[in-house]
Parts: sequence; structure tokens; C-alpha cells
Amino acid sequence: MFKNFFLTVPFILLLVVACTNDKTKRKKTVDPNVIYYDYKVWGDEENSYVTIRLQYFIGEEGGKTVSWEKSGKVEFDGETLQPDSSRMNGFYYEAMIPLENFVGKHSIVFTDNNKKQYKEEFDFSPISLKTEMPPVINRKEFMIGLNGLDSGETVRLLLNDTAYYSRGIDRIDTVQNDSIIITPRDMENLKNGPVYLEIYKEGEWPLKEPGRGGGRLSISYGLKRVFELKD
Repeated sequence: MFKNFFLTVPFILLLVVACTNDKTKRKKTVDPNVIYYDYKVWGDEENSYVTIRLQYFIGEEGGKTVSWEKSGKVEFDGETLQPDSSRMNGFYYEAMIPLENFVGKHSIVFTDNNKKQYKEEFDFSPISLKTEMPPVINRKEFMIGLNGLDSGETVRLLLNDTAYYSRGIDRIDTVQNDSIIITPRDMENLKNGPVYLEIYKEGEWPLKEPGRGGGRLSISYGLKRVFELKD
């Protein structure tokens, strides 16, 4: 028994050291020019928080992720973020900030393992309803007024009832005069009763200062309401 124990322990220690060395080696030898930057910002009115998640993929989105804990640095609005990880998402950098403190300009600064900096700046403005929706809506045209959007911008509109076989609505609408319009024809596929409304302001852009691997910034903010639909 003891003989097997002493034979096993060195093997385990050797395995741990080998894995640790391999992990350290991979971090040190990653070429920053092949990194794909994936920056996501999202929030909604209900939670009152905005989440920022920053990830760095080797080669392309969906590849292996990189942690720069020792060889580089990731900062959001001047604050250094620490890496986290999960089996599903790999390595990522994340922050959650109250919505009331998030409106306005923000910056992301990534310093690679060669001490070169890549800076990305963006503005965040949430959407809100100009007037609260009534609890009951009849099948006639109605307008939804929105704050935080300019004419010509688009939103994603979702309308669904509780019927299993209902198709609902999932489409992109263009904002005109700070509003979007729901017509009786839009409601033809909706059954009477509770209807769930979701409106999302979404955007995705290539980064202004990516490495040669490229990258994107996506921002999403949404609001939800429930009303009763009647004839």
C-alpha cells in the first residue's frame, strides 16, 4: 500500500507542474496580433444594472480565450478588471454598474503582453417610454413614444401572447419622430389576453483600434411591459 502511495505522489506532482508550466507558457507566447476582441455591453430597465463583458479569443470569435492576468492588463473607465472564467464562457473580464451611473462616455483600454495599448471609447444612452403604456389596449393603431433614440435609428420589437400556437411579432422597426407604431394588422397573430412587449436598442460596430485580429463592440438595452389585448 505505502509503496503504491509513494509511487503515485511524484506522478501527481509531476502532472500538476506540467499543467502549470503549460498554462504559463501559453499565456506568455500568445501573439497579440492574432487576438479577436469581443466587447459586449448589455442591460435592461428591469434590473437597473449594466453588464460589461470583455473577452479575447485566439484567432477568431469562439476560439480559445486568453487571460492577461500576468502578461497584460484590461481596464474599464480607468479601473483594472480581474479575469474570471467558466467552463461555458472561458476567460472573461466583467463588471456590473448601476444604470444611473452608466449613462455617458466610457473607455476600454487593453494593454497586451508587449505593453502596447488599444483604446476603445463609446457612449451609452438607455431608452425609456415617453408615456407609460395603458394596462388595456384595443385592436387599433397605437403609438409608443421613446426617449434615447433619434429618428432613423432602429429597435427590435417583440410582441407575444400566452398562446402556444401564436406566432407573435419579432422585427426591426425604424424610429420616426421618437416613436414606433403598432397597427391592427400587426396584432392579427396575437390572441386576446396578456401580451408581452419587449423593445431593444441594439448596435454592433467594428472596433476603432483593434489589433490585426479585429474585434467588435455590441451594445444592447431593453425594456419590457405587459398589457391586456382586447377587441
